[in-house]
Amino acid sequence: MQVLSLNTATARTLDIDGRGVLSAIHKRSREGAVALRPLGLEGDEQADLSVHGGLSKAVYAYPSEHYAFWQTVRGQARASGHEAPLPFGALGENLTLAGLLEQEVWIGDVLKFPDAELVVSEPRFPCFKLNAALGFKHAVKMMVQSAWCGFYLAVRTPGSLAAGQRFELQPGPREVGVQEIFRAKARA
Repeated sequence: MQVLSLNTATARTLDIDGRGVLSAIHKRSREGAVALRPLGLEGDEQADLSVHGGLSKAVYAYPSEHYAFWQTVRGQARASGHEAPLPFGALGENLTLAGLLEQEVWIGDVLKFPDAELVVSEPRFPCFKLNAALGFKHAVKMMVQSAWCGFYLAVRTPGSLAAGQRFELQPGPREVGVQEIFRAKARA
């Protein structure tokens, strides 16, 4: 398992359906080691702390394996810029991971990095900003249907993270899975 891309952004105003909305969903890749603190990665912001950020949602991870799907559906929807490859960070994730899918992740599992540890805290529930970020109006619906939601992480041991780092998954209590919670909440 490996971090393919480490992504951060500062909050900025986006035009969504004719209104200005503050968001930091447009994450961009960072080079080198980035400091990891209890509230997240250095240089990263969250615009709406009622749904993103805080101690339990300090870092958002998303599997790289889903990117081909999003690239394809963006092309079918003729989203702006769909001809170009979808860059890592486009789904708003801080960590684009390889080798770890939602169905393999449970609340309380620990991602052990060389210099830091993160604990899986909950799935990500998409909001209307995902539609804007991906450029088509059914992105949220498709994430809900697929349960390809990624997951939030709390910082257990601060340190630093970098693209290219390998990590180990240490199982937690294995009582409830990320997709199980996601699907239950999506049905509610």
